[in-house]
Amino acid sequence: MNTSTSVVQRPEGFRLPEGQLRVIRWMVYLGFFALAIGIVNGLGQALNYARVDILQYFPGMRNYYQGLTVHGVVNAIVFIFAFANGFLALTTARALDRPLKTGLLWASFGAMVAGFLLAGFAMGSGQASVLYTFYPPLQAHWSFYLGLALLVVSTWILAVTLFLGLAAWRKEHPGARIPLMAFISVATYAMWVLASLGIAVEVVGLLLPWSLGLMDHSDPLLSRSLFWYSGHALVYFWLLPAYLSWYIMVPKHADGKLFSDSLTRVVFLMFLALSIPTGFHHQYTDPGIGTGMKALHAFLTFGVFFPSMVTAFSVMYALEIGGRRRGGTGLVDWFFKLDWKNPALVAQLLAMLTFTLGGITGLINASYNLNQVVHNTTWIPGHFHMTVGSAVTLSFMGIAYWLVPYLTQRRLVGQGMALVSSWVYTAGVLIMARGLISGGLDGMPRRTLVMEAPYEKPSWELAGMLSGFGGTLMFVGSALFFAVLAGTILMGRKVEEPMDLPFTETVRGPADHGWEVHLDRFRYWIVATIILIVIAYGPFLAQYLPGHFTSPPYRFF
Repeated sequence: MNTSTSVVQRPEGFRLPEGQLRVIRWMVYLGFFALAIGIVNGLGQALNYARVDILQYFPGMRNYYQGLTVHGVVNAIVFIFAFANGFLALTTARALDRPLKTGLLWASFGAMVAGFLLAGFAMGSGQASVLYTFYPPLQAHWSFYLGLALLVVSTWILAVTLFLGLAAWRKEHPGARIPLMAFISVATYAMWVLASLGIAVEVVGLLLPWSLGLMDHSDPLLSRSLFWYSGHALVYFWLLPAYLSWYIMVPKHADGKLFSDSLTRVVFLMFLALSIPTGFHHQYTDPGIGTGMKALHAFLTFGVFFPSMVTAFSVMYALEIGGRRRGGTGLVDWFFKLDWKNPALVAQLLAMLTFTLGGITGLINASYNLNQVVHNTTWIPGHFHMTVGSAVTLSFMGIAYWLVPYLTQRRLVGQGMALVSSWVYTAGVLIMARGLISGGLDGMPRRTLVMEAPYEKPSWELAGMLSGFGGTLMFVGSALFFAVLAGTILMGRKVEEPMDLPFTETVRGPADHGWEVHLDRFRYWIVATIILIVIAYGPFLAQYLPGHFTSPPYRFF
């Protein structure tokens, strides 16, 4: 057994063909373009709670719910899908030391652009103000659903690209362990392919025919269940690319080492198995779903928290090694010895700290009794702005501080501004989340135009002011980030020597014999995941199908 081995193989001078780098670059650019749109609309959502109406100044924006739909869809779907497609294509190719199929990469990008344009048309024209949770009885224009379908298809094409690349590598390296960075990338897309089947069936089988007039009525419960079959797993499709960076790149930035190759593989296999059968914890208040099924999903939701706890241990171990190498001593001094001048590291450290609070509030949501208190209140967006809004978005910003220079071969511009951006953004997240969570505990509703609510309580005023102020700081921090990004792309100094991806080493490397080699046999773990999904969803579907298509469509906004 190796005692110290690199997480990825180290081919000297490895670099993808320029055509593949180009499409990956455009995927990343598209993701951040979508994020910019979403953040601008997010400012309007945050200021709504502070009773400041700026939606009237947004070009083409008809109402609050249209802006809320745009904010949710482009941030949670387009941004994440595009960035994950580009980032994990790069990490897989780098780890396997082989280019991927260029045609498939461009096909994935093309489907992403087409889906973005179709869904964007429907939202921008006011024909899809159905919010991010786009299930019936609210109905959107057919182009919205077709656009969503193409966005999912783009991730499937990328998944096929990764799977083919791994299969070709295995033929060339029979019996060899999969490099860890490729293992994580492929495991992430294997999970998402299984998870996205629910939303694919909902959109293609139910919503598209319904929006085209081929079906007169819908079944809200069946659609909601299919949506949340994918919806909670989508959280981990957001999160796992950030986890890849935390495991593989952050220790390198911090001059540390990863604890264990095998433990890391176990973590991502647990995410593969446990991410999907958790959807009913979003439907605790829904009739038609048995209490036993809700209890099972609650148990599994608490189970999927465990790999995140292991991640906290592993990443903290790596950071402590780095901090002590830089002269840190004692229980906490090493943390302050980390390189707090490296914007790629600082952004992700702040994301981790904020995610600690996001994870704790997530346990509240997963608990049946406590969920009844916070259900459909502003507590929920307070929670997920500390997860997807911070752990994911801020990590992706930190990744961009080395990824964009790598893809463009240009030096990062405005390193000081990049550091300020992360601190301002983090302060904004914490302040806004504080307002949303306290307001939620006092009954302040989510996804509601609060300034026009006839039941508004005076006690919501402070919570709303905090939410609006925090959201404004997030907007300012994001603006600084985009200034750095644009400056790097347009004005960054060209680098003579090709850059390489940052990657760490493990204290305990991959074994070449024993039980650990079975971790690389994805087919076993996929079969186990499918069995668990059948156990978690089979009884409900067997009882409920063929469904109750009785609800007519509604368009309120």
